[in-house]
Amino acid sequence: MSSTTNSRQLPNTDEAPSREEPASEPPADPSQSPEPEPDTAPETERAAGGDEDAAASGEGEAAAGTAPEVTTTDGAAPSPSEAPEQAPGDGPEDPAEAGGDAPAAKAAEVVEAEEAEAGTADGGSPDGASDAAALPAGEAPAGKAPEAAAGDGAGDGAGDGSEPPKDEPPGGGPGRGWRGRYPFVARALAWSTTLVAAALVLFALLMPSQADKFQPAEFLRLPVEAIFGAALLIVLPRRPRIALSVAAGLVLGALTVLNILDIGFNEYLGRGFNVVLDWSLFSDAQAYLQDTFGHGGALGIAALAVALVIAVLTLMTLSVVRLGNLVARNTATATRATLALAMAWVTCATLGLQYTGVPIASEHVALVVQERAARVRQTLRDEAAFARISKKDDFANTPPDQMLTDLRGKDMIITFIESYGRSAIEDPLMAPRVDATLTAENKKLKQAGFAAKSGWLTSATYGGSSWLGHSTFLSGLWINNQQRYRTVTAGDHLTLVSAFKKTGDYDTVGVMPGIQKGWPEQKFYGIDKLYDAFHLGYKGPKFSWSTMPDQYALAAYERLVHSKKHDKPLMSTIILTSSHQPWAPIPKTVPEDQVGDGSVYDAVEKAGKRPADIITSSPKSKVEYGKAISYSVTSLIDYLVKYGKKNTVLIYLGDHQPIARVSGDHASRDVPVSIVAKDPKVLDRIADWGWTDGLRPEHDAPVWKMSSFRNRFLTAYGSTPHP
Repeated sequence: MSSTTNSRQLPNTDEAPSREEPASEPPADPSQSPEPEPDTAPETERAAGGDEDAAASGEGEAAAGTAPEVTTTDGAAPSPSEAPEQAPGDGPEDPAEAGGDAPAAKAAEVVEAEEAEAGTADGGSPDGASDAAALPAGEAPAGKAPEAAAGDGAGDGAGDGSEPPKDEPPGGGPGRGWRGRYPFVARALAWSTTLVAAALVLFALLMPSQADKFQPAEFLRLPVEAIFGAALLIVLPRRPRIALSVAAGLVLGALTVLNILDIGFNEYLGRGFNVVLDWSLFSDAQAYLQDTFGHGGALGIAALAVALVIAVLTLMTLSVVRLGNLVARNTATATRATLALAMAWVTCATLGLQYTGVPIASEHVALVVQERAARVRQTLRDEAAFARISKKDDFANTPPDQMLTDLRGKDMIITFIESYGRSAIEDPLMAPRVDATLTAENKKLKQAGFAAKSGWLTSATYGGSSWLGHSTFLSGLWINNQQRYRTVTAGDHLTLVSAFKKTGDYDTVGVMPGIQKGWPEQKFYGIDKLYDAFHLGYKGPKFSWSTMPDQYALAAYERLVHSKKHDKPLMSTIILTSSHQPWAPIPKTVPEDQVGDGSVYDAVEKAGKRPADIITSSPKSKVEYGKAISYSVTSLIDYLVKYGKKNTVLIYLGDHQPIARVSGDHASRDVPVSIVAKDPKVLDRIADWGWTDGLRPEHDAPVWKMSSFRNRFLTAYGSTPHP
């Protein structure tokens, strides 16, 4: 208690007490004691109740014969010579002034600790305040003095001279608040809350990071982390125990959030979340959500995600704190249970006991933390290693006159079809439609005098991050994360596009309707002229993420680029986006003379399906994905048949497989690749590759890493290595 604040009113406070006069005797009748000043006693003193209240209150002072605290008229504490005499054994009213040795101080500490342990403020103890509150008024529980029973309960005002709570009748009730009126409900609620807390902690300790592993057996295991945690909570004092509980709860909450991110990344990108590199992808995810669900829907989903993160962290922390308090209140029982579970875990681990193929003895969290730490270390090491690798190039010093000598004069087109993966050709649900399309389009090519050979490439990415596939194919380097992409695009590594540019015989052009902001990578790839989403003259509607139909993008390429007179052949890079998820709505082919500025697609977009109609259904997504791939392939081949010339050479491929909901769990990362030309000499150069004739590669056709294509292609068409 502060020396400048009185807890009791003093008579004649305008006069200083005489040094010689003894302290005035308090009235014998407690009812005649001076009224306390409102709200001057600390809340913990009013909450303690019982004998401890008496020890810290004015009544306790009266009983012990102590003098009230005295201050000078200016509010300062009197000097030792001015202090009134005290009865033998009396100490200062404030325990802090006694240096922590006074009985009142010790009692206050004990009461405070017991209140925190019992959880009477939040109903945490099933046999705490609710039991005492259920007793008749004035009857003390066993082991308590009647005075303590009368004053029990935090903040009820009993025993400290204050008025009873407003929700109770004058004179007090059977207990404090609704817990006193409904003890059974309070006890049931306390136990239910404890069970929910235990379930949340157990879920966090055993939660898998892949959706297909959510099986009952995963949650019927013994987590070793829970056993060690319980042992620590049993032996720690109150404050360290609470601090450890809060820290453990936050860590478990963070791991749960990371596991949720892992599930999402495995579903959409076929890999776990990289805590070092993947934060930058959230802006792309937000843009995708906005294109798919609209501005309001994207904001709602983002707000829901933030609320989920906050809820997970908060609930997990509160759960661990609650369980820690329960363990501390029942030390003996908790110790026996912890020892029994430890012995069971050791037995199961030693014998290798399993349930439906899942080990019963779990150390899931420890393994996850180790894996994440290893992933971070590997990421940091990889950055330096890849920087060295990207500087090495077998064709970096090849003279222009020794580069691509067998393709001089050819009009080159490299086209990426979004999400065109092996599953489109081999999945039982999608293959019939896509294979029929490939057969029909190959027939068109033959009739127009073209021929094709096809094989498989293993993409560096899966489900998304198309730019990683594009850069891997064009640079000849394995670019499977954002850090590698930033490293290589910041340098001058030779790409297929820049190799044609290096010869001095080609104009390089890029048609990329998916680019809607600045794109500094243009210089790295060696593209002289870029046509992005804002330079193709499109006035029609977006089709979810895709800014325009593939048919329009190719028609704009013909109108703006290919049909123009050029002094040099073209090296064109075209990215088709209509097969980008969510595959709704899907464009339809319209008569070429009606394409115009794209306004004709308004009716097509309105008649199409909505993303919400198919995005959560795997069978529906597969069907619509197959339709989208058929549309993109048809648009490309129709363009080639109509506008391709004798010197035209087309290389087209998929950039990655579609997401797991379409391609299936643990699907390969293979994508089809085809080379199409009228000049038979072009395909003769790759006769030893073993590729399949036509647009559909056979199942056993060669499979190469996508990063190996650049060097094979350069070598096949007359480039001489000069490291």
